[in-house]
Amino acid sequence: MAKEGEHPVKPANQRGAARLAAVQALYQMDVGGTGVLEVVAEYEAHRLGQELDGETYLKADASWFRSIVSGVVRDQVKIDPLIRSSLQEDWPLSRLDSTLRAILRAGTFEVLERKDVPVAVIVTEYVEIAHAFFEEDEPRIVNAVLDRIAKQVRGEAKK
Repeated sequence: MAKEGEHPVKPANQRGAARLAAVQALYQMDVGGTGVLEVVAEYEAHRLGQELDGETYLKADASWFRSIVSGVVRDQVKIDPLIRSSLQEDWPLSRLDSTLRAILRAGTFEVLERKDVPVAVIVTEYVEIAHAFFEEDEPRIVNAVLDRIAKQVRGEAKK
C-alpha cells in the first residue's frame, strides 16, 4: 500500500526502472572498468528498490536489468557497429558521452533481442532516460539512432 503522497509503482514502471539502472550500470562499467558480475551483484544488493546515499531507487525488474546489462556486454561486438553505422559519419562511438553510449547500447540491445517489446516503447523509454541526463540534442540523437537501427534490424520504425 502506498503511503499518502506516494504513487504505487506499476509493473511497467519496474521495467523502466530496470532500464535506467542498466544504463547506470553500463556507464559505471564503461568509466570504471568494473566487470559485469560485480556490477550486477552491486545493483541487485544495494540499489534496485533500495536507498543509497539518501536516494531511493525505484523497485526494478531485476531479471530485465540483468538481461540488458549482460546482453549488452555479450553482444557488444554486434551492438557497437550498428550504433556507429547509425551515427553521422564523422562521429565515432568513442566521441560520444559515456552516458549517451550506455543509453544507445541498452536501447540497441532491446531492439535486437526483445522482439516482444514494440519499437515505439523501447525508443520512448530510452529517449526519456536521455532526458533525465541531458537537456540538449542527446534525446533527439537517441530517438534518431534507435529508430534507424529498428528500421535496419526489424524493418520497422517507431509508430
